[in-house]
Amino acid sequence: MYHKYDAIVVGGGGAGLMAGMVMAGKANVAVLSKLYPSRSHTGTAQGGIGAALGNLEEDHWEWHMFDTVKGSDYLADQDAVEVMCQEAIDTVYDLEHMGLPFSRIPDGRIAQRFFGGHTRDYGKAPVRRSCYAADRTGHMILQTLYQQCIKKEVTFFNEYFVLDLILLDGVCQGVVALDVGTGELHTFHAKAVLFATGGYGRVFRVTSNALTFTGDGNAIAFRRGIPFEDPEFFQFHPTGIYKLGILITEGARGEGGILRNRTGERFMERYAPSLLDLAPRDLVSRAMYSEIQAGRGIEGRDFLHLDLTALSPELLESRLPDIADFVRTYLGINPSRDPIPIQPTAHYAMGGIPTDVDGRVVVDEGNTPMPGFYAAGECACVSVHGANRLGTNSLVDIIVFGRRSGRDMLRYLREAELLPLPSDVEAPARGEIAGLLGGRGGERVAVLRAELQDQMEVNASVVRNAEKLKAMRSVIADLKERYGRVLLQDRGRVHNSDLTEAIELGNMLDVAEGIVVGALARKESRGGHFREDFPKRDDERFLAHTLVYKDGGRLEIGYKPVSITRFQPQERKY
Repeated sequence: MYHKYDAIVVGGGGAGLMAGMVMAGKANVAVLSKLYPSRSHTGTAQGGIGAALGNLEEDHWEWHMFDTVKGSDYLADQDAVEVMCQEAIDTVYDLEHMGLPFSRIPDGRIAQRFFGGHTRDYGKAPVRRSCYAADRTGHMILQTLYQQCIKKEVTFFNEYFVLDLILLDGVCQGVVALDVGTGELHTFHAKAVLFATGGYGRVFRVTSNALTFTGDGNAIAFRRGIPFEDPEFFQFHPTGIYKLGILITEGARGEGGILRNRTGERFMERYAPSLLDLAPRDLVSRAMYSEIQAGRGIEGRDFLHLDLTALSPELLESRLPDIADFVRTYLGINPSRDPIPIQPTAHYAMGGIPTDVDGRVVVDEGNTPMPGFYAAGECACVSVHGANRLGTNSLVDIIVFGRRSGRDMLRYLREAELLPLPSDVEAPARGEIAGLLGGRGGERVAVLRAELQDQMEVNASVVRNAEKLKAMRSVIADLKERYGRVLLQDRGRVHNSDLTEAIELGNMLDVAEGIVVGALARKESRGGHFREDFPKRDDERFLAHTLVYKDGGRLEIGYKPVSITRFQPQERKY
Protein backbone atom coordinates (compact mmCIF):
# COMPACT_ATOMS: atom_id res chain seq x y z
CA MET A 1 0.00 0.00 0.00
CA TYR A 2 1.27 3.47 -0.92
CA HIS A 3 1.03 6.69 1.14
CA LYS A 4 2.34 10.16 0.33
CA TYR A 5 3.21 12.80 2.93
CA ASP A 6 5.45 15.82 3.19
CA ALA A 7 7.16 14.38 6.27
CA ILE A 8 7.22 11.12 8.20
CA VAL A 9 8.10 10.86 11.89
CA VAL A 10 9.08 7.37 13.04
CA GLY A 11 8.51 7.02 16.78
CA GLY A 12 5.74 8.24 19.06
CA GLY A 13 7.80 9.20 22.13
CA GLY A 14 8.74 12.67 23.29
CA ALA A 15 11.09 13.59 20.42
CA GLY A 16 8.76 12.30 17.69
CA LEU A 17 5.64 13.90 19.16
CA MET A 18 7.43 17.22 19.65
CA ALA A 19 8.56 17.26 16.02
CA GLY A 20 5.14 16.19 14.77
CA MET A 21 3.44 18.88 16.81
CA VAL A 22 5.82 21.56 15.47
CA MET A 23 5.04 20.58 11.87
CA ALA A 24 1.29 20.05 12.35
CA GLY A 25 -0.82 22.47 10.33
CA LYS A 26 2.21 23.64 8.33
CA ALA A 27 2.96 20.38 6.52
CA ASN A 28 1.23 17.09 5.80
CA VAL A 29 2.88 14.94 8.46
CA ALA A 30 2.32 11.40 9.76
CA VAL A 31 3.71 9.72 12.87
CA LEU A 32 4.47 6.00 12.65
CA SER A 33 4.92 4.00 15.85
CA LYS A 34 5.34 0.27 16.45
CA LEU A 35 3.17 0.68 19.56
CA TYR A 36 0.59 3.21 20.71
CA PRO A 37 2.28 6.57 21.39
CA SER A 38 0.97 6.76 24.96
CA ARG A 39 2.92 3.53 25.66
CA SER A 40 6.23 4.98 24.46
CA HIS A 41 9.26 4.73 26.71
CA THR A 42 9.36 8.47 27.43
CA GLY A 43 6.56 7.74 29.89
CA THR A 44 8.93 5.81 32.17
CA ALA A 45 11.25 8.78 32.85
CA GLN A 46 10.74 9.63 36.49
CA GLY A 47 12.89 12.22 38.19
CA GLY A 48 12.71 15.39 36.13
CA ILE A 49 13.80 17.60 33.24
CA GLY A 50 16.81 19.83 33.83
CA ALA A 51 16.57 23.56 33.20
CA ALA A 52 18.28 26.48 34.94
CA LEU A 53 15.08 28.27 35.95
CA GLY A 54 16.52 29.36 39.29
CA ASN A 55 13.18 29.08 41.06
CA LEU A 56 14.64 27.99 44.42
CA GLU A 57 18.19 29.32 44.24
CA GLU A 58 20.50 31.06 41.79
CA ASP A 59 21.19 29.07 38.64
CA HIS A 60 22.38 29.79 35.08
CA TRP A 61 22.38 27.87 31.82
CA GLU A 62 26.18 28.25 31.70
CA TRP A 63 26.40 26.22 34.94
CA HIS A 64 24.11 23.60 33.39
CA MET A 65 26.38 23.52 30.34
CA PHE A 66 29.48 23.06 32.50
CA ASP A 67 27.88 20.18 34.40
CA THR A 68 26.81 18.53 31.15
CA VAL A 69 30.26 18.81 29.58
CA LYS A 70 32.06 17.69 32.74
CA GLY A 71 29.59 14.83 33.23
CA SER A 72 30.20 13.74 29.64
CA ASP A 73 33.90 13.28 30.48
CA TYR A 74 34.53 16.04 27.92
CA LEU A 75 33.32 14.00 24.94
CA ALA A 76 30.13 16.04 24.39
CA ASP A 77 30.17 18.57 21.54
CA GLN A 78 30.08 21.86 23.39
CA ASP A 79 28.35 23.84 20.65
CA ALA A 80 25.44 21.39 20.84
CA VAL A 81 25.44 21.41 24.66
CA GLU A 82 25.24 25.22 24.64
CA VAL A 83 22.18 25.09 22.40
CA MET A 84 20.52 22.47 24.60
CA CYS A 85 21.11 24.20 27.93
CA GLN A 86 20.02 27.61 26.65
CA GLU A 87 16.85 26.28 25.00
CA ALA A 88 16.00 23.99 27.92
CA ILE A 89 14.55 26.96 29.79
CA ASP A 90 12.13 27.97 27.01
CA THR A 91 11.09 24.39 26.30
CA VAL A 92 10.17 23.79 29.95
CA TYR A 93 8.01 26.92 29.92
CA ASP A 94 6.51 25.76 26.62
CA LEU A 95 5.52 22.47 28.28
CA GLU A 96 4.04 24.40 31.20
CA HIS A 97 1.97 26.52 28.82
CA MET A 98 0.73 23.35 27.11
CA GLY A 99 -0.72 22.31 30.46
CA LEU A 100 1.90 19.95 31.86
CA PRO A 101 1.10 19.57 35.60
CA PHE A 102 4.50 20.26 37.15
CA SER A 103 4.91 20.02 40.91
CA ARG A 104 4.89 23.54 42.39
CA ILE A 105 6.50 25.57 45.14
CA PRO A 106 4.16 27.63 47.39
CA ASP A 107 4.24 30.73 45.17
CA GLY A 108 3.06 28.66 42.18
CA ARG A 109 6.30 28.42 40.23
CA ILE A 110 7.69 25.09 38.97
CA ALA A 111 9.33 23.06 41.75
CA GLN A 112 12.96 21.98 41.35
CA ARG A 113 15.11 19.45 43.20
CA PHE A 114 18.67 18.16 43.42
CA PHE A 115 19.91 15.62 40.87
CA GLY A 116 23.19 13.82 40.29
CA GLY A 117 25.96 15.97 38.81
CA HIS A 118 24.00 19.26 38.89
CA THR A 119 25.99 22.03 40.58
CA ARG A 120 26.12 25.77 41.11
CA ASP A 121 29.05 28.04 40.29
CA TYR A 122 30.87 25.52 38.10
CA GLY A 123 31.00 22.59 40.49
CA LYS A 124 31.16 24.19 43.91
CA ALA A 125 28.02 22.61 45.43
CA PRO A 126 24.78 20.86 44.41
CA VAL A 127 21.96 22.97 42.96
CA ARG A 128 18.23 22.32 42.53
CA ARG A 129 17.74 22.25 38.76
CA SER A 130 15.46 19.29 38.06
CA CYS A 131 11.89 20.39 37.19
CA TYR A 132 9.52 17.57 38.07
CA ALA A 133 5.98 16.29 38.24
CA ALA A 134 6.26 14.05 41.33
CA ASP A 135 8.13 10.98 39.98
CA ARG A 136 6.07 10.84 36.77
CA THR A 137 7.74 13.59 34.75
CA GLY A 138 8.21 11.60 31.54
CA HIS A 139 4.67 10.27 31.72
CA MET A 140 3.31 13.81 32.01
CA ILE A 141 5.47 15.03 29.11
CA LEU A 142 4.30 12.15 26.92
CA GLN A 143 0.62 12.68 27.72
CA THR A 144 0.87 16.45 27.23
CA LEU A 145 2.55 16.17 23.83
CA TYR A 146 0.19 13.43 22.67
CA GLN A 147 -2.78 15.59 23.60
CA GLN A 148 -1.31 18.49 21.65
CA CYS A 149 -0.80 16.28 18.58
CA ILE A 150 -4.39 15.05 18.78
CA LYS A 151 -5.56 18.67 19.14
CA LYS A 152 -3.56 19.64 16.05
CA GLU A 153 -4.90 16.61 14.11
CA VAL A 154 -1.58 14.90 13.50
CA THR A 155 -2.09 11.65 11.57
CA PHE A 156 -0.98 8.51 13.43
CA PHE A 157 -0.21 5.05 12.09
CA ASN A 158 -0.01 2.99 15.28
CA GLU A 159 1.48 -0.50 15.35
CA TYR A 160 3.43 0.14 12.16
CA PHE A 161 6.91 -1.35 12.37
CA VAL A 162 9.40 0.45 10.09
CA LEU A 163 11.70 -2.02 8.35
CA ASP A 164 13.66 0.05 5.85
CA LEU A 165 14.69 3.53 4.84
CA ILE A 166 14.15 4.64 1.24
CA LEU A 167 17.29 6.31 -0.13
CA LEU A 168 17.53 7.50 -3.73
CA ASP A 169 21.01 8.67 -4.77
CA GLY A 170 21.80 9.61 -1.19
CA VAL A 171 18.49 11.46 -0.62
CA CYS A 172 15.96 10.17 1.91
CA GLN A 173 12.52 9.69 0.37
CA GLY A 174 10.51 7.74 2.91
CA VAL A 175 10.24 4.41 4.70
CA VAL A 176 8.82 0.93 4.28
CA ALA A 177 6.77 -0.32 7.24
CA LEU A 178 4.94 -3.44 8.31
CA ASP A 179 1.35 -3.04 9.49
CA VAL A 180 1.52 -5.37 12.48
CA GLY A 181 -2.26 -5.80 12.53
CA THR A 182 -2.58 -7.10 8.97
CA GLY A 183 0.92 -8.20 8.00
CA GLU A 184 0.88 -5.93 4.94
CA LEU A 185 3.81 -3.81 3.80
CA HIS A 186 3.24 -0.08 3.34
CA THR A 187 5.41 2.41 1.48
CA PHE A 188 5.43 5.91 2.96
CA HIS A 189 6.74 8.35 0.35
CA ALA A 190 7.92 11.66 1.81
CA LYS A 191 10.37 14.51 1.31
CA ALA A 192 11.76 14.13 4.83
CA VAL A 193 11.92 11.44 7.51
CA LEU A 194 12.69 11.79 11.22
CA PHE A 195 13.83 8.74 13.19
CA ALA A 196 12.88 9.11 16.87
CA THR A 197 12.93 5.39 17.59
CA GLY A 198 14.47 5.34 21.06
CA GLY A 199 17.34 3.33 22.47
CA TYR A 200 18.59 -0.25 22.55
CA GLY A 201 19.03 -1.28 26.18
CA ARG A 202 17.35 -4.60 25.50
CA VAL A 203 20.67 -5.96 24.26
CA PHE A 204 21.50 -6.35 27.98
CA ARG A 205 19.82 -8.79 30.39
CA VAL A 206 19.09 -6.38 33.27
CA THR A 207 17.77 -3.12 31.88
CA SER A 208 15.36 -0.33 32.70
CA ASN A 209 14.35 -0.22 29.04
CA ALA A 210 10.98 -1.27 27.69
CA LEU A 211 10.69 -4.46 25.64
CA THR A 212 10.36 -2.29 22.53
CA PHE A 213 13.85 -0.74 22.90
CA THR A 214 15.62 -2.98 20.41
CA GLY A 215 17.57 -0.43 18.37
CA ASP A 216 15.38 -0.65 15.25
CA GLY A 217 16.11 2.83 13.87
CA ASN A 218 19.82 2.53 14.67
CA ALA A 219 20.11 -0.83 12.92
CA ILE A 220 18.25 0.35 9.80
CA ALA A 221 20.48 3.41 9.44
CA PHE A 222 23.61 1.32 10.18
CA ARG A 223 22.77 -1.14 7.39
CA ARG A 224 22.14 1.73 5.00
CA GLY A 225 25.73 2.93 5.36
CA ILE A 226 25.16 5.64 7.99
CA PRO A 227 27.81 5.44 10.70
CA PHE A 228 27.03 4.47 14.28
CA GLU A 229 28.50 7.22 16.47
CA ASP A 230 30.00 6.41 19.90
CA PRO A 231 28.20 3.06 20.29
CA GLU A 232 30.57 1.94 23.07
CA PHE A 233 29.14 4.51 25.48
CA PHE A 234 26.18 2.95 27.24
CA GLN A 235 25.07 4.24 30.62
CA PHE A 236 24.32 1.98 33.54
CA HIS A 237 21.99 3.66 36.02
CA PRO A 238 23.12 2.96 39.57
CA THR A 239 19.72 2.24 41.08
CA GLY A 240 17.70 -0.41 39.31
CA ILE A 241 15.69 -2.84 41.44
CA TYR A 242 17.81 -5.96 41.92
CA LYS A 243 17.35 -8.50 39.08
CA LEU A 244 14.33 -6.63 37.66
CA GLY A 245 15.94 -3.44 36.33
CA ILE A 246 12.91 -1.32 37.25
CA LEU A 247 14.37 2.08 37.90
CA ILE A 248 14.47 3.91 41.21
CA THR A 249 14.80 7.51 40.06
CA GLU A 250 17.85 9.56 40.91
CA GLY A 251 15.30 11.93 42.40
CA ALA A 252 15.10 9.53 45.35
CA ARG A 253 18.70 10.42 46.16
CA GLY A 254 17.92 14.05 45.40
CA GLU A 255 15.32 13.90 48.16
CA GLY A 256 17.85 12.45 50.61
CA GLY A 257 18.25 8.75 49.79
CA ILE A 258 21.63 7.18 50.67
CA LEU A 259 23.57 4.31 49.08
CA ARG A 260 24.91 1.79 51.61
CA ASN A 261 26.99 -1.39 51.53
CA ARG A 262 26.74 -4.53 53.70
CA THR A 263 28.17 -2.75 56.75
CA GLY A 264 25.73 0.13 56.42
CA GLU A 265 28.54 2.46 55.29
CA ARG A 266 27.67 5.43 53.08
CA PHE A 267 30.40 4.31 50.68
CA MET A 268 30.12 7.24 48.25
CA GLU A 269 32.03 9.32 50.84
CA ARG A 270 35.14 7.49 49.61
CA TYR A 271 34.46 7.92 45.88
CA ALA A 272 32.90 11.40 45.60
CA PRO A 273 33.39 13.30 48.88
CA SER A 274 31.79 16.48 47.52
CA LEU A 275 28.65 15.26 45.70
CA LEU A 276 28.37 11.89 47.51
CA ASP A 277 25.32 9.95 46.27
CA LEU A 278 24.58 12.67 43.70
CA ALA A 279 27.77 12.14 41.69
CA PRO A 280 27.32 11.38 37.95
CA ARG A 281 25.91 7.99 37.09
CA ASP A 282 29.05 6.46 35.58
CA LEU A 283 31.04 7.21 38.71
CA VAL A 284 28.35 5.86 41.06
CA SER A 285 27.87 2.68 38.99
CA ARG A 286 31.61 1.95 39.02
CA ALA A 287 31.75 2.65 42.76
CA MET A 288 28.96 0.12 43.29
CA TYR A 289 30.77 -2.41 41.11
CA SER A 290 33.94 -1.89 43.16
CA GLU A 291 32.04 -2.37 46.43
CA ILE A 292 30.51 -5.61 45.19
CA GLN A 293 33.85 -6.90 43.85
CA ALA A 294 35.44 -6.14 47.23
CA GLY A 295 32.87 -8.37 48.94
CA ARG A 296 30.86 -5.51 50.41
CA GLY A 297 27.64 -6.36 48.60
CA ILE A 298 24.63 -7.09 50.79
CA GLU A 299 25.06 -10.56 52.33
CA GLY A 300 28.14 -10.87 50.12
CA ARG A 301 25.94 -10.92 47.00
CA ASP A 302 25.89 -8.71 43.90
CA PHE A 303 23.62 -5.91 45.11
CA LEU A 304 23.67 -2.96 47.50
CA HIS A 305 21.06 -0.91 49.35
CA LEU A 306 19.32 2.38 48.63
CA ASP A 307 18.22 3.69 52.01
CA LEU A 308 15.14 5.95 52.00
CA THR A 309 14.21 5.28 55.63
CA ALA A 310 15.17 8.81 56.73
CA LEU A 311 12.47 10.23 54.44
CA SER A 312 9.06 10.66 55.98
CA PRO A 313 6.17 8.54 54.66
CA GLU A 314 4.42 11.80 53.71
CA LEU A 315 7.36 12.92 51.56
CA LEU A 316 7.64 9.50 49.91
CA GLU A 317 3.97 9.48 49.00
CA SER A 318 3.90 13.07 47.74
CA ARG A 319 7.18 13.28 45.82
CA LEU A 320 7.99 9.63 45.02
CA PRO A 321 4.59 7.90 44.88
CA ASP A 322 5.38 5.57 41.97
CA ILE A 323 8.71 4.55 43.49
CA ALA A 324 7.05 3.70 46.80
CA ASP A 325 4.43 1.69 44.92
CA PHE A 326 7.02 -0.16 42.77
CA VAL A 327 8.94 -1.22 45.85
CA ARG A 328 5.85 -2.42 47.67
CA THR A 329 4.54 -4.24 44.59
CA TYR A 330 7.70 -5.91 43.28
CA LEU A 331 9.71 -6.41 46.47
CA GLY A 332 7.05 -6.58 49.13
CA ILE A 333 8.85 -4.08 51.37
CA ASN A 334 8.01 -0.69 52.82
CA PRO A 335 10.60 1.90 51.65
CA SER A 336 10.01 4.06 54.72
CA ARG A 337 11.19 1.17 56.92
CA ASP A 338 13.31 -1.13 54.72
CA PRO A 339 16.33 -0.42 52.47
CA ILE A 340 15.83 -1.24 48.78
CA PRO A 341 18.04 -3.86 47.01
CA ILE A 342 19.55 -2.21 43.92
CA GLN A 343 22.18 -2.85 41.24
CA PRO A 344 23.59 -0.96 38.22
CA THR A 345 21.14 -1.38 35.35
CA ALA A 346 21.52 -0.85 31.59
CA HIS A 347 19.72 2.42 31.05
CA TYR A 348 20.71 4.80 28.26
CA ALA A 349 22.55 4.91 24.93
CA MET A 350 24.81 7.94 24.59
CA GLY A 351 25.71 6.92 21.03
CA GLY A 352 23.49 6.63 17.98
CA ILE A 353 22.75 8.04 14.55
CA PRO A 354 25.05 11.08 14.10
CA THR A 355 23.28 14.43 13.68
CA ASP A 356 23.90 18.15 13.81
CA VAL A 357 22.07 20.56 16.13
CA ASP A 358 19.10 20.77 13.73
CA GLY A 359 18.61 17.02 13.74
CA ARG A 360 20.03 16.50 10.25
CA VAL A 361 21.72 13.10 9.96
CA VAL A 362 25.40 13.39 9.01
CA VAL A 363 27.21 10.60 7.20
CA ASP A 364 30.96 11.07 7.63
CA GLU A 365 33.82 12.59 9.59
CA GLY A 366 33.17 15.93 7.87
CA ASN A 367 29.56 16.07 9.17
CA THR A 368 28.05 16.01 5.67
CA PRO A 369 24.23 16.03 5.99
CA MET A 370 22.10 13.42 4.21
CA PRO A 371 19.28 15.37 2.52
CA GLY A 372 15.88 14.59 3.98
CA PHE A 373 16.97 12.37 6.87
CA TYR A 374 16.69 13.51 10.49
CA ALA A 375 17.05 11.87 13.90
CA ALA A 376 16.31 12.99 17.45
CA GLY A 377 16.11 11.55 20.94
CA GLU A 378 17.93 8.50 22.24
CA CYS A 379 18.44 6.93 18.81
CA ALA A 380 20.42 10.04 17.77
CA CYS A 381 23.85 11.30 18.75
CA VAL A 382 24.09 15.07 18.47
CA SER A 383 26.36 14.69 20.79
CA VAL A 384 25.19 16.35 24.02
CA HIS A 385 25.83 13.38 26.30
CA GLY A 386 29.33 12.40 25.22
CA ALA A 387 30.64 9.52 27.31
CA ASN A 388 28.08 9.85 30.12
CA ARG A 389 24.65 11.48 30.24
CA LEU A 390 23.83 13.83 33.07
CA GLY A 391 20.60 12.95 34.86
CA THR A 392 17.49 14.83 33.56
CA ASN A 393 19.20 15.59 30.24
CA SER A 394 17.41 12.81 28.38
CA LEU A 395 14.11 14.69 28.64
CA VAL A 396 15.87 17.96 27.78
CA ASP A 397 17.40 16.28 24.72
CA ILE A 398 14.15 14.92 23.30
CA ILE A 399 12.23 18.17 23.76
CA VAL A 400 14.92 20.59 22.55
CA PHE A 401 16.09 18.55 19.57
CA GLY A 402 12.66 17.20 18.72
CA ARG A 403 11.54 20.82 18.38
CA ARG A 404 14.64 21.87 16.43
CA SER A 405 14.28 18.89 14.07
CA GLY A 406 10.65 19.72 13.35
CA ARG A 407 11.51 23.33 12.61
CA ASP A 408 14.36 22.46 10.27
CA MET A 409 12.24 19.86 8.50
CA LEU A 410 9.73 22.61 7.71
CA ARG A 411 12.55 24.66 6.22
CA TYR A 412 13.78 21.69 4.19
CA LEU A 413 10.29 20.85 2.90
CA ARG A 414 10.04 24.26 1.22
CA GLU A 415 13.06 23.53 -0.97
CA ALA A 416 12.92 19.74 -1.42
CA GLU A 417 11.36 17.66 -4.18
CA LEU A 418 9.47 14.39 -4.03
CA LEU A 419 11.35 12.05 -6.35
CA PRO A 420 9.68 9.17 -8.25
CA LEU A 421 10.15 5.83 -6.49
CA PRO A 422 11.42 2.68 -8.23
CA SER A 423 8.96 -0.20 -8.44
CA ASP A 424 11.04 -2.52 -6.21
CA VAL A 425 11.32 -0.19 -3.21
CA GLU A 426 9.75 -2.79 -0.89
CA ALA A 427 11.95 -5.65 -2.10
CA PRO A 428 14.49 -5.67 0.78
CA ALA A 429 11.76 -5.64 3.44
CA ARG A 430 9.71 -8.23 1.58
CA GLY A 431 12.77 -10.47 1.31
CA GLU A 432 13.53 -10.12 5.02
CA ILE A 433 10.00 -11.14 6.00
CA ALA A 434 9.87 -14.02 3.52
CA GLY A 435 13.20 -15.33 4.81
CA LEU A 436 12.02 -15.32 8.40
CA LEU A 437 8.58 -16.82 7.71
CA GLY A 438 10.07 -19.44 5.41
CA GLY A 439 12.88 -20.51 7.73
CA ARG A 440 13.21 -24.25 8.31
CA GLY A 441 15.98 -24.33 10.91
CA GLY A 442 15.65 -25.27 14.54
CA GLU A 443 16.77 -22.09 16.30
CA ARG A 444 14.37 -20.16 18.51
CA VAL A 445 14.30 -16.39 18.74
CA ALA A 446 13.82 -16.39 22.52
CA VAL A 447 16.84 -18.64 23.06
CA LEU A 448 19.13 -16.54 20.86
CA ARG A 449 17.91 -13.31 22.44
CA ALA A 450 18.54 -14.62 25.96
CA GLU A 451 22.06 -15.73 25.03
CA LEU A 452 22.83 -12.32 23.54
CA GLN A 453 21.53 -10.49 26.62
CA ASP A 454 23.30 -12.78 29.10
CA GLN A 455 26.64 -12.55 27.32
CA MET A 456 26.43 -8.77 26.85
CA GLU A 457 25.79 -8.50 30.60
CA VAL A 458 28.92 -10.56 31.34
CA ASN A 459 31.28 -9.20 28.69
CA ALA A 460 30.27 -5.63 27.77
CA SER A 461 28.57 -3.97 30.73
CA VAL A 462 29.98 -1.78 33.53
CA VAL A 463 33.58 -3.06 33.38
CA ARG A 464 35.20 -4.31 30.17
CA ASN A 465 38.51 -5.66 28.91
CA ALA A 466 39.92 -6.89 25.60
CA GLU A 467 39.48 -10.56 26.47
CA LYS A 468 35.80 -10.16 27.31
CA LEU A 469 35.08 -7.98 24.29
CA LYS A 470 36.79 -10.38 21.87
CA ALA A 471 34.82 -13.23 23.38
CA MET A 472 31.62 -11.20 22.93
CA ARG A 473 32.39 -10.53 19.28
CA SER A 474 32.76 -14.27 18.72
CA VAL A 475 29.45 -14.86 20.51
CA ILE A 476 27.72 -12.32 18.24
CA ALA A 477 29.20 -13.91 15.11
CA ASP A 478 27.89 -17.30 16.25
CA LEU A 479 24.47 -15.87 17.09
CA LYS A 480 24.24 -14.18 13.69
CA GLU A 481 25.01 -17.46 11.96
CA ARG A 482 22.34 -19.22 14.04
CA TYR A 483 19.90 -16.38 13.40
CA GLY A 484 19.92 -17.48 9.76
CA ARG A 485 18.36 -20.76 10.91
CA VAL A 486 15.54 -19.29 13.00
CA LEU A 487 12.26 -21.20 12.99
CA LEU A 488 9.06 -19.23 13.65
CA GLN A 489 6.16 -21.15 15.17
CA ASP A 490 3.64 -18.63 13.86
CA ARG A 491 3.75 -18.36 10.06
CA GLY A 492 0.69 -16.14 9.76
CA ARG A 493 0.66 -12.44 8.99
CA VAL A 494 -1.88 -10.99 11.44
CA HIS A 495 -0.39 -9.72 14.74
CA ASN A 496 2.52 -12.14 14.40
CA SER A 497 4.65 -11.40 17.45
CA ASP A 498 7.00 -14.25 16.49
CA LEU A 499 7.83 -12.32 13.33
CA THR A 500 8.24 -8.91 14.95
CA GLU A 501 10.43 -10.34 17.72
CA ALA A 502 12.60 -12.04 15.11
CA ILE A 503 13.03 -8.74 13.26
CA GLU A 504 13.90 -7.04 16.55
CA LEU A 505 16.50 -9.71 17.32
CA GLY A 506 18.22 -9.04 13.98
CA ASN A 507 18.36 -5.36 14.90
CA MET A 508 19.71 -6.13 18.37
CA LEU A 509 22.51 -8.28 16.94
CA ASP A 510 23.67 -5.48 14.64
CA VAL A 511 23.53 -2.89 17.43
CA ALA A 512 25.37 -5.16 19.89
CA GLU A 513 28.12 -5.74 17.35
CA GLY A 514 28.54 -1.98 16.95
CA ILE A 515 28.83 -1.56 20.74
CA VAL A 516 31.49 -4.26 21.03
CA VAL A 517 33.56 -3.13 18.03
CA GLY A 518 33.57 0.47 19.27
CA ALA A 519 34.53 -0.66 22.78
CA LEU A 520 37.39 -2.82 21.51
CA ALA A 521 38.81 0.03 19.46
CA ARG A 522 38.68 2.57 22.31
CA LYS A 523 41.69 1.64 24.43
CA GLU A 524 40.94 4.00 27.30
CA SER A 525 38.33 4.55 30.02
CA ARG A 526 35.91 7.46 29.71
CA GLY A 527 32.44 7.93 31.18
CA GLY A 528 30.24 4.89 30.68
CA HIS A 529 33.04 2.99 28.92
CA PHE A 530 35.46 1.53 31.48
CA ARG A 531 38.32 -0.71 30.35
CA GLU A 532 40.11 -2.34 33.29
CA ASP A 533 43.05 -3.02 30.95
CA PHE A 534 43.17 0.70 30.03
CA PRO A 535 41.81 2.38 33.20
CA LYS A 536 42.92 5.95 32.41
CA ARG A 537 41.34 8.53 30.12
CA ASP A 538 43.56 9.19 27.09
CA ASP A 539 42.83 12.63 25.61
CA GLU A 540 45.84 12.47 23.33
CA ARG A 541 44.51 9.49 21.36
CA PHE A 542 40.80 9.30 22.14
CA LEU A 543 39.37 12.78 22.61
CA ALA A 544 37.31 11.98 19.52
CA HIS A 545 33.99 10.48 18.49
CA THR A 546 33.99 6.89 17.27
CA LEU A 547 32.26 6.24 13.94
CA VAL A 548 31.54 2.59 13.16
CA TYR A 549 30.67 1.94 9.51
CA LYS A 550 28.94 -1.20 8.27
CA ASP A 551 29.90 -2.34 4.78
CA GLY A 552 28.07 -5.58 4.15
CA GLY A 553 29.51 -8.02 6.68
CA ARG A 554 32.53 -5.85 7.54
CA LEU A 555 32.75 -3.12 10.16
CA GLU A 556 35.23 -0.27 9.90
CA ILE A 557 36.22 2.39 12.43
CA GLY A 558 36.64 6.11 11.87
CA TYR A 559 36.91 9.08 14.21
CA LYS A 560 35.89 12.72 14.17
CA PRO A 561 36.93 15.57 16.48
CA VAL A 562 34.98 16.74 19.52
CA SER A 563 33.74 20.33 19.41
CA ILE A 564 35.42 22.15 22.32
CA THR A 565 34.43 25.79 22.88
CA ARG A 566 34.19 27.03 26.49
CA PHE A 567 35.57 24.26 28.69
CA GLN A 568 38.93 22.56 28.22
CA PRO A 569 39.18 18.91 29.34
CA GLN A 570 40.31 18.45 32.93
CA GLU A 571 40.30 15.71 35.51
CA ARG A 572 36.82 15.03 36.86
CA LYS A 573 36.67 15.44 40.61
CA TYR A 574 33.51 15.29 42.69
